[in-house]
Amino acid sequence: MTTYRRKRLGDILVAKGYVTQPQIDSVLARTDGREKRLGEMLLDEGLISEEVIAKTLAEQRDLHYTDLGNFRINPQFFEKIPVDLMERYQFVPVEETGETLVVAMTDPNNIVAIDEIEMILGKALDIRVSSPSAIIDALKRSGSSEHVLHSVSEDFKFHIVRDEDDREEVLSLESIDRDESPIIKLMHTTIFDAIQRRASDIHIESTDKNVMIKYRIDGVLYSATEPIDIKFHSAIVSRIKVMSDLDIAERRIPQDGRFKIRTGSKTIDFRVSILPSAFGEDVVIRILDKESITAGVNVLKLESLGFNENDLRPFRKSIREPYGMVLVTGPTGSGKTTTLYAAISEITTGEDKLITIEDPVEYQLRGVTQIPVNEKKGLTFAKGLRSILRHDPDKIMVGEIRDAETAQIAVQSALTGHLVFTTVHANNAFDVLGRFLNMGIEPYNFVSSLNCILAQRLVRTLCTKCKKQIRLTRQDCEDSALDYDQYGKHVFYDVVGCKECNYTGYRGRQSITEFLDLSDRIREMILERRPSSEIRKAAISEGMTTLRQSAVAKVLAGETTLKEINRVTFIE
Repeated sequence: MTTYRRKRLGDILVAKGYVTQPQIDSVLARTDGREKRLGEMLLDEGLISEEVIAKTLAEQRDLHYTDLGNFRINPQFFEKIPVDLMERYQFVPVEETGETLVVAMTDPNNIVAIDEIEMILGKALDIRVSSPSAIIDALKRSGSSEHVLHSVSEDFKFHIVRDEDDREEVLSLESIDRDESPIIKLMHTTIFDAIQRRASDIHIESTDKNVMIKYRIDGVLYSATEPIDIKFHSAIVSRIKVMSDLDIAERRIPQDGRFKIRTGSKTIDFRVSILPSAFGEDVVIRILDKESITAGVNVLKLESLGFNENDLRPFRKSIREPYGMVLVTGPTGSGKTTTLYAAISEITTGEDKLITIEDPVEYQLRGVTQIPVNEKKGLTFAKGLRSILRHDPDKIMVGEIRDAETAQIAVQSALTGHLVFTTVHANNAFDVLGRFLNMGIEPYNFVSSLNCILAQRLVRTLCTKCKKQIRLTRQDCEDSALDYDQYGKHVFYDVVGCKECNYTGYRGRQSITEFLDLSDRIREMILERRPSSEIRKAAISEGMTTLRQSAVAKVLAGETTLKEINRVTFIE
């Protein structure tokens, strides 16, 4: 039986300087008969944090405090300890030494819980202390890939919310743990893990012998688990088809579908694309976690996206014009939609009617009417845009211009007094000109309607916790078209990898931009149908920053690496 030397919690807090005695006296005086512990009352008052309480409890009981940080539970513990037991008593197993199990828990004073855990597990416990939120986070991180994905032969649930279904079902660690079907459990756990790791897509790829599951995080693919035997491939794809209401029997043509899940208090949308390949059907699942970023989008500002100041000032001027077209261009996944939402968030005052038509509605904005495209029901961008114009809007956002009809209506809308935000797929700001002219838009109308063109890409930013300084060799400079005499002595940074960045060396992404302002000279050159190479030279001579220049500036500022910008931009 472990003997604890009791100390008063308040005395420890005061001695450590976390609170003062008058603050404790004041809180105790306001208890009003509440049956709460001192630590809880101080936490409610905002005087101390969960971490402080955990550290103080550890000292009170002469125990060790454990910082769980990015700690992940060893998968073998999930085979012995039920997840619901961990959640009920708020503990996680840390390590096992002989007949003793080291656990981190929130309340070392809960002797009943300790006794029950020891009885269920048949092991003596070595108690450590951690905070409730740290333990919950550790369970979320570990109750996913490490729990199940490492072995499909183990008993690998969340529940799908149908559009026509009023009931709401929940994805949680407990529901995953209770499910008995290995394949269902594998897929639900994969999705749960992808959400926890901020993945934008899940890729399921087949080879001659294996099935590979990968996540796209910050624009780059990472393996989610060890390769799974190919014999499970058909069952995995069939499960995804069932979730997405697709034809299970059809395996020869591509199929697209969607589904929703409810996890905790939010609903998440998923887009599914299934494509036949040489070794079977490959699957990509796009995750649209609207609610987790809606709050961020509503307070998002353009400067937080990584814009350089030379582009930010004129772009802000363009989005505040009374009418015209603001075009953002770049490949899929280059942050175009986020930029438009940030722009809309900055100019939305409630005085104007703002309507968007998107495929899909990715983020939900306050005070904005948002319409999702539904091509199966006949609601295309062009048809929706015509209807929007009859709805008395002041500002319009068209998610993407894909065809000549949509382009024509968007240009006409900009010419008739509306401010139109839209995107188009092109490699740079100058390729956009050719795209619109090839769609049959008259150069005069296009030039008259256009306020600006912004081309952008996303580059991964270095993890600030672990990046290291390096010097470039002459070969490094030549490979990246940099002058060695100018940059050879400059301090650059490279990746290392740590727990904070999941050992990738990068954490988060920022925009690099190329802003084409429509000066009189540029407008005249477009009207004369001059080659885009000539227009580009003229724009650069007027001070335009190219995508490559914007990227190099981020490298020089120590925000990213040469390897990263070489991955996303052409070397000039």
